[in-house]
Amino acid sequence: MEELALTHSPSRAPLQSRRSTVGGTPQTLVPSLLSIAKSTRAFLSLVLAEIDLHPGQDQLLDRLDQDTPVSVSDLADQLAVRPSTVSKMLDRLIEKQLVERQSHSHDARRTMVIITPAGQEVRDAARDVWVRLEAELSGSLPEGERLHLATALAKADTLLSTKLRRRR
Repeated sequence: MEELALTHSPSRAPLQSRRSTVGGTPQTLVPSLLSIAKSTRAFLSLVLAEIDLHPGQDQLLDRLDQDTPVSVSDLADQLAVRPSTVSKMLDRLIEKQLVERQSHSHDARRTMVIITPAGQEVRDAARDVWVRLEAELSGSLPEGERLHLATALAKADTLLSTKLRRRR
């Protein structure tokens, strides 16, 4: 895989000039989060394609351990998506022989998921992508800013995930 290169695109207007106002109040947080999410997903999509994954599949594989089967509903909770979404993702990963479905040992109504050896290799490659992206991003920020940003983003993630779970 080639080195990750994050560069500013001069063709894009600066984020500050694209922010809107509502009732005279500048809206800065939501446009920033949307822009970051969009850029991150697009960038990850390109890099994950090199290892034949789509965004989200890397996160699902990351939640699996070779010795511990995980239920579809637990995966859905961990990923903050619906079980039907996890089932569709699993169908694609099963086709690639990266995961397998198993019956629960005590409750046949529950479906369990386990990662295959091939899935472990792809999961490790996806984790390497994350490490490289993290290094690229964190290398451009002073440590104090990086820690402050990580804390603020974790708080926003917790808040949004909680609100999302309540609505599902």
